[in-house]
Amino acid sequence: MMTEAGFDRGKPVLSLRGVERHYKSGERMLNVLRGVDLDLFPGEMAGLIGPSGSGKSSLLHVAGLLEKPDAGAVTFSGQDALAMSDKARTMVRRLELGFVYQFHHLLPELNAVDNVAAPLMINGQSRARARKRAQELLHMMGLKERDHHRPGQLSGGEQQRVAIARSLANKPKILIADEPTGNLDPTTSRVVFQNLFDIAKQEGVAVLVATHNVELTSYMDRVLSLQEGRLAPVAPRQPGDSA
Repeated sequence: MMTEAGFDRGKPVLSLRGVERHYKSGERMLNVLRGVDLDLFPGEMAGLIGPSGSGKSSLLHVAGLLEKPDAGAVTFSGQDALAMSDKARTMVRRLELGFVYQFHHLLPELNAVDNVAAPLMINGQSRARARKRAQELLHMMGLKERDHHRPGQLSGGEQQRVAIARSLANKPKILIADEPTGNLDPTTSRVVFQNLFDIAKQEGVAVLVATHNVELTSYMDRVLSLQEGRLAPVAPRQPGDSA
């Protein structure tokens, strides 16, 4: 069933059930995640907000199969992710998950096309096919005229759009983004989020974005707040809403 927001509510690509994450700090046990439930659907852009230290990064690490929870279940494309071998989890992360962080980590010696094409070539695609896919993504991100520039010749916003394109190169089912516009000014952040929203719909990828910028939640299909280790839905802002 397709919703008005443009994603399939029928079958989640990722499901978390009763997820808990604990950390020991001296003599204290910090309960960062306390029974988190989350379904993420193809083509959906879900926002994750919450104060610093609320556990957003821990939740992203569990959702991205980077960490195992201390309790609960994680299902990816209908498979029990916690029952997978380390090798299988690594292959899922490599082929079916994309990651974008606050810092773009582009290779300075490569131009934009080759930065985006690199993951495809690592996974065995020919250089010609990899570069074709890279150019398509960069054009979708509004960088048609900049695709042969190296990172040092690009603005901060352009570099982050290249990083997003790179994360989508292998056509992942899920994109995990942790403060992807944290180093950008408000205007550039809106451009980057609009590009990300558009490409998520076109590619049918599920996106989970952690952000401190509440204004950017107007681009989300759904917004979740992480408070005291639990998720709660919140109404997304509409463009033009006052702070």
